[in-house]
Amino acid sequence: MIALLPMYDWDEVRDATDRLWGAIRDALDARGIAAPGTLTRGVDLWQAWQSPDLVLGQTCGFPFRTRLHGHVALVGTPDFALPDAAPGYYYSQLVVRADETHTLAEVFAQRLAANGRDSQSGWAAPLNHAAAQGWMVGETVLTGAHVESARAVAEGRADVAAIDAVTWRLVETYRPALAGQLRVIARTAPATPGLPYITAKGRDPAAIAAAVDDAVRALSAADRASLGLAGHVRIPEADYLAVPVPQVH
Repeated sequence: MIALLPMYDWDEVRDATDRLWGAIRDALDARGIAAPGTLTRGVDLWQAWQSPDLVLGQTCGFPFRTRLHGHVALVGTPDFALPDAAPGYYYSQLVVRADETHTLAEVFAQRLAANGRDSQSGWAAPLNHAAAQGWMVGETVLTGAHVESARAVAEGRADVAAIDAVTWRLVETYRPALAGQLRVIARTAPATPGLPYITAKGRDPAAIAAAVDDAVRALSAADRASLGLAGHVRIPEADYLAVPVPQVH
């Protein structure tokens, strides 16, 4: 059996993440649903997401709509209560160096740091944002992680990065020295469904979602604050599939 919550699994909040999984596991057990005792870490995410042994996982909206949809079942979406976003929705913070003097259009034409080309918040969102404005996007510098994209901009190896707003909140909280070298110049539209919870096709997503509901409600106030987790909501699959895929030429 596999359970993984990898998308915001920072060392600084790992204990709270483990307690969240413990509460989910107990709620699953109460419903007669077998689940692993601990979270799975250090595995290939694509293999885990597509495994028939997946009890609960979290993915990004871009892989969900482009490759996983139809092969996994959507469970729900965590709500991080982001300002100006509907429950369960999020946006990307567009960050530049603190002393940057160029406009957003100008830095987009230079070097965009992105965690990967399978990332909604770090790659698809900024490309869609630039396309809507009619801006050119220059070189893409792939970094492997949002925090590394932020570091690439801070160190001058890139000029702009799109950081998932939940991750940016973690950067501000736990990496203040890095955050202090950057500034938010803009954000993408707060209309993107958040990073969804999924389970293997053939499992009961409604029962698993109910267990997640119970677990989030059972979290201590301290753990909810540490994770920034306000709730668990249901966003229709159609809303995920409606997000445009960037047209890259």
